[in-house]
Amino acid sequence: MKFLIVEDEDPAALRLEKMIKELKPSCSLVGRTDSIRATVEWIKANEKPDLIFMDIQLADGLSFEIFQQIDIEVPVIFTTAFDQYALKAFKVNSIDYLLKPIDKTDLSQAISQYENLHKKKENIDSNAIQRILGSFQKKEYKRRFLIKSGDHFAHIAVEEIAYFYSEDSVLFLATNNGKKYIIEFTVDKLMEQLDPESFFRINRKLVLNDKCIDKISSYFNSRLKLDIKPTPHFEVVVAREKVKSFKEWLDS
Repeated sequence: MKFLIVEDEDPAALRLEKMIKELKPSCSLVGRTDSIRATVEWIKANEKPDLIFMDIQLADGLSFEIFQQIDIEVPVIFTTAFDQYALKAFKVNSIDYLLKPIDKTDLSQAISQYENLHKKKENIDSNAIQRILGSFQKKEYKRRFLIKSGDHFAHIAVEEIAYFYSEDSVLFLATNNGKKYIIEFTVDKLMEQLDPESFFRINRKLVLNDKCIDKISSYFNSRLKLDIKPTPHFEVVVAREKVKSFKEWLDS
């Protein structure tokens, strides 16, 4: 694996390079840049690496500007001392997001994600034919929900829904304007009727619309903590086993 490091602090760059080579001795560093301008010039002038480790805050601005100036087809692992850029990082060509000081175990997991992605690209995707066939017969997903408010019934369009949550064996629908209603579904049955492009089940009890996510933060035990709107009365945490697919969903 050939990798590029984009980092404007020498100690951080040297430490990262050392950790990568300790984990993967066969890897080779093909370049290091320390600014938006230098990175754009390097990528234009050199053969593309297999993987880029990219700090977010560079000497001349945020590294997201690089993606606005050139097309980067190479997988990127972002590194930063701050977590407020996580959501934006997942919307570009990112496969992971590491907080400084970088933990060796987290780095190892991030590289493993790259290797798994690389293997998938080398092999024939067994689901590709099904996805192509599915595009000719797109499944119809639920467009609205019938709810009861007092003695009256009304319907709520899917676009008005922020999230669904289960509490005391009761499933609630929460709207963008902060209202909540009981609906007669199980979470499993609900997931069969929601468009997976818009909704994701982050744990056993909570299903989110992607538009309700305000902030993503690293959380202990390799999980993610979310700030969502409207703010619920409970903590919103992505289950550990869901983290990888959640990142892929945001990046789709």
